Amino acid sequence: MTGRGESGKVKSKTRSRSSRAGLMFPVGRIHRLLRRGNYTERIGAGAPVYLSAVIEYLTTDVLELAGNAARDKKKTRVIPRHLQLAIRNEELSKFQ
Repeated sequence: MTGRGESGKVKSKTRSRSSRAGLMFPVGRIHRLLRRGNYTERIGAGAPVYLSAVIEYLTTDVLELAGNAARDKKKTRVIPRHLQLAIRNEELSKFQ
């Protein structure tokens, strides 16, 4: 008995869609939320991956700016005020 089942092929280890896309944000959870949100009847396979990438990019950008604001105030912990300063002074929000 080789432990390979009836087909004789080695089964590869399952990888999450997040790891396949190289993301930290959960693609499966965002897909589930899109389906349950009743935004549309059909959701493509690439939509949750794209949305996860966008949310991850925005989150890392804001957290980096908030960390810089905390460091400027000589603090080691990011507090909500640092997040507020980061969002208000961010370059992307100046285009609105």
